[in-house]
Amino acid sequence: MIAERPLPVTGGPIVQLPTAFGQFQGQAWTDETTGIEHMTVSAPVPPDAGDGAGSVDGGQGPSGAEAGPVPLVRLHSECLTGDVFGSYRCDCGEQLAYALGLIHEQGGTLLYLRGHEGRGIGLANKLRAYALQEGGADTVDANEQLGLPVDSRDYAAAAAILESMGLRRIRLLSNNPLKYDKLSEHGIQVVEMVRTEVPSREQNIRYLQTKRDRMNHTLSLLDGNHSSGQPAPVQPAPVQHIPTQHVPTRKGNHA
Repeated sequence: MIAERPLPVTGGPIVQLPTAFGQFQGQAWTDETTGIEHMTVSAPVPPDAGDGAGSVDGGQGPSGAEAGPVPLVRLHSECLTGDVFGSYRCDCGEQLAYALGLIHEQGGTLLYLRGHEGRGIGLANKLRAYALQEGGADTVDANEQLGLPVDSRDYAAAAAILESMGLRRIRLLSNNPLKYDKLSEHGIQVVEMVRTEVPSREQNIRYLQTKRDRMNHTLSLLDGNHSSGQPAPVQPAPVQHIPTQHVPTRKGNHA
């Protein structure tokens, strides 16, 4: 458990948030260091979830933490083009829908992290990178050609919000082992990685291949797991679980 310390985040009132995915509770959070506002969208663990449900090792984390249901947590980086406009250049909007459906079903929290647009380079630079990608660069090379970091996101505020909510032991809903590393550095215990792969599209298959091959994301991209135009279903697909002891972690990973 992390030592008690003043947190650089402040939470607002908890409000009811009815959505297309079900009923949630919403709460805004302000990072007192940067002034950036984030938001949590939470659903309770169902009452029929027994002790140890949704956890590994019979309810014990790797360090022998207390037994009991472990909530799902999704750290979702802001993506205006995908989340709001439904762009098929990435899988962000569809991952957001997948995560909300799964969290409503199993219980947990989606933490929407603002200021993470384009893996931290901002909206205008993300579109500049898109222009370079249309000329042949992949998502990694495009950022580097602009003289920008491949990933400049910081997860200190995310960890502080989770700690403030009492979510020190979680199941992380992500394909990205870097998030496991960063949360662990801030004292959040990730007992399991739960994959969030959604069907690829003709418009984003190269982007996803780059995330898999150059950023170490856990993506299968199986032949035939491909959509050409119809929106992804609201309800989540079957969950694929990866015990944390099998999560590959490397220095320099990107998201």
